[in-house]
Amino acid sequence: MKKIEAIIQPFKLEEVKEALKAIGIDGMTVIEVRGHGRQKGHKEVYRGQEYQVDLLPKVKIEMVVPDARAEEVISALATAARTGKIGDGKIFVSEISDAIRIRNDERGESAL
Repeated sequence: MKKIEAIIQPFKLEEVKEALKAIGIDGMTVIEVRGHGRQKGHKEVYRGQEYQVDLLPKVKIEMVVPDARAEEVISALATAARTGKIGDGKIFVSEISDAIRIRNDERGESAL
């Protein structure tokens, strides 16, 4: 099993959810986060004063999928989240050794 974590632009969330739903991925966790990458934020002017906004709003999506579906999910997610501009985000993939459904103790991929 693979854990896929994606940091994306907030306005792309609905597009990403629809793309994942279209390929049959229902389970995910969505978290509102703040951060920056290479762009290091941006400057804004408020009441004539310029200030640095260095932590930008982002959305983090987490899901665990079977190994066989990982590349399909990554591709759908990346395509839906892409604008082609700086700040589109990142996708991180890691191994999951086990998953347990609390309700009935199912283990492994059947717990997903």
